[in-house]
Order: sequence, then C-alpha cells, then structure tokens
Amino acid sequence: MSMNRAIKNTVLGLTLFTAKTMSFAQEKSTLEPLITDRPDQTESPNLVSKRSIQIETGAAYEVFKNQNIKTENTTYNTTLVRYGLLSNLELRLGWNFDENKTKINNNRIDDISSGFSPLLLGIKTSIAKENNWLPEIGLLGHLYLPFTAGSDYKPDTTGIDFRFAFSHTLNEKSNLSYNFGVAWGNDSPEATYIYTIAYGYSLTEKMGAYAELYGDFPENSKANHLWNAGATYLITNNLQLDASFGTSITKGQDLMISAGLSYRIPSKNN
Repeated sequence: MSMNRAIKNTVLGLTLFTAKTMSFAQEKSTLEPLITDRPDQTESPNLVSKRSIQIETGAAYEVFKNQNIKTENTTYNTTLVRYGLLSNLELRLGWNFDENKTKINNNRIDDISSGFSPLLLGIKTSIAKENNWLPEIGLLGHLYLPFTAGSDYKPDTTGIDFRFAFSHTLNEKSNLSYNFGVAWGNDSPEATYIYTIAYGYSLTEKMGAYAELYGDFPENSKANHLWNAGATYLITNNLQLDASFGTSITKGQDLMISAGLSYRIPSKNN
C-alpha cells in the first residue's frame, strides 16, 4: 500500500470512528439541531455554541473537461473543525487532502498530484441577530498557510479571504442564505470577489434540501458561475449526514459530487 493511500485510509477511518463514538455518546444533549457550513458553498452566520466543538468532514469528486484533456480532482478529506471560544466568536481550522489526475485523449498521464492543501485558520463572529425583515449577519475571515501544504499544492504566498454571511427565515420550513466577500490567493495579487445564494427547505423534521448559485469575479479574468443542490439528514441533534452534486453554468467544472458528515461535541455545561 502506498504512503498516500495509507494516509487517506487512516484519516477516513479515524473520522468515521470518532463520529460514531463521540456523537452517539452525546445524543441526549438538549442542544438545538446543529447548523453546518457544509455541504453548500454558502457559509452560515450561525456560530458554534460556547466551548462546543463541531467537526464537518467529507469527500468530493470533480471533473473538468477542455477539448481532449480531462482533469479529475478528488478531495478525500475536507475536514473543518469549529470551536466556540465565546458566545459571539468561533475559531476555525481546516485541512484537505487532495489528488489530481489528468487524461489526454483518454490516456492517463503518469504525473499525479496529491497531498495536503494549505491549512486554513479562521474566525467567525456574529454581527446581528435576525429581527423581522433584517437578516442574521456574520463575518468570517481565513488565512491559508503555505508552509503547511504538500509540495504539489504549496503556494508561495499566504492566501486570505473574508466574507459577510446573511440568513433570512422565510417561514417555518424554508430560509434564504447568501454571502458576499473577497479572496486573494494562488500566488496572485488579483482580488477575486465571491458571491453565494442558497435556498433551503425542511422536507421533514430530520431531512432538508437546498439549491444554490455561487461564483466569483476575478479582477482580471472571466467570471465563474456554478450551481449545486443537495440534501441533509439529521440522525441526532449532534450528527448530520449530507450529499450534494452540481456543475458549472459558465465553462469549467463538468461535474461535482460530494458526501460527508458533521458532528458536534457539546461542552459539559450544555
């Protein structure tokens, strides 16, 4: 077994084991059902409760085709750890393990990229709670540290992004969420403006569905617009499964599929 495959299997195995043991041990918690920042691209303004830990993880597969060139990106581990430091401040830590394969004229080339992407360090803070027609508002910011990445994914400069997150309750079964922000990264001084908008609907007390539009506007490049849709299933108030799929509206991503789980470890005071 290759070292890369061993790492992938270890990460996924530990994730599933921890999810099973931690979340079911906490299923009697009186906390409200968890609200996650996955599987969609829209970040929620909602914060993890104080001294609680929320782990959101999964895997994703993307396909990009350009004439006779096909690129497959697989993210085996998309883990985000969220910790409620204060009632209005959340700390965030994320790290992905990626693999990139390319085919030319249906012939796979030997040069396969794999490794960890730059570590994400960030915060989320609450600005305002929802009040009638005024939305709930949050602010997020992240740093992407190049020295933490594998050699195949190591940029020369630190990436930065921040965004405002908004959420409206439309009725007892549906809500509308959207983000606006800006990012700098990929060894380019070019700013990229980000937007997302997602509509969520509660099918049952445990199952929800959503549809989303999202994209970006680089300063000196063409805009990118994509869509995705998916579903979530709440096993307990502290454990949720999800699945999603999507593609580009503009030229680019031909297919994206993703699946994952999120679980919360409440503080002893909850």
